[in-house]
Amino acid sequence: MVKFLKARWDNIVIANYKIDSSILLPYLPHGVEIDTFKGDTFLSLVGFGFNKSRIFGIPIPIFGSFEEVNLRFYVKRTDGKTIKRGVVFISEIIPKSHAIVSFMANQLYKEHYSTAKMGSVLKIENGMKSMSYSWNKGKKLHSIACQCNNEATEIEVGGLEEFIYEHYFGYTKASEKETWEYRVNHPRWQTNIVTDYQIVCDFGEQYGANFEFLNAETPYSIYNALGSAVSINWGIEKITQL
Repeated sequence: MVKFLKARWDNIVIANYKIDSSILLPYLPHGVEIDTFKGDTFLSLVGFGFNKSRIFGIPIPIFGSFEEVNLRFYVKRTDGKTIKRGVVFISEIIPKSHAIVSFMANQLYKEHYSTAKMGSVLKIENGMKSMSYSWNKGKKLHSIACQCNNEATEIEVGGLEEFIYEHYFGYTKASEKETWEYRVNHPRWQTNIVTDYQIVCDFGEQYGANFEFLNAETPYSIYNALGSAVSINWGIEKITQL
């Protein structure tokens, strides 16, 4: 399979919120269903470094590395005897200077990218690591940050952390009757144990009234993955309602 995009996703911070699945139904593409962990539905706020991007193996000058913050939830699709586990992005924010990347992703994969003034900080000292991702979109400065130890650990088999990370397809609602599916490839990630975190986000302002209730919610869990090289297959599968 030809790889359209190759890159690195590094220092991935994920804040997970347990929510009522009915909130996500307006965003659910045709042909997939909400994936749950032990009966619970999760929505994640994610910040990470999107680095060293290549398109068809060709490095992207200037625009190849940037921060991204996205809001996503988890779905699955039954394809014959195969269960495909994937994510649906409600919003993906990258720096204003990378508007061309936003445009290409929205056109080629029907994603939901937008741009904002963004920044990130990564510090490693005394066996500890801290990272933050900030974005200024709207009237306020928003951020997601965590502190963790700098020792790599393996993801526990069968736990929520594995559920959150082990989804390898992206699904986008091209229309009410058509869904686009694409494959994301990466190895099983290692993680750091999170010791503290900070989230400053007006969810209502950023993501709409349906998510304003998250302003008063505490994340169910916070994870940090080291990340790895990733690739996205060229081509999409169209799932059409007859």
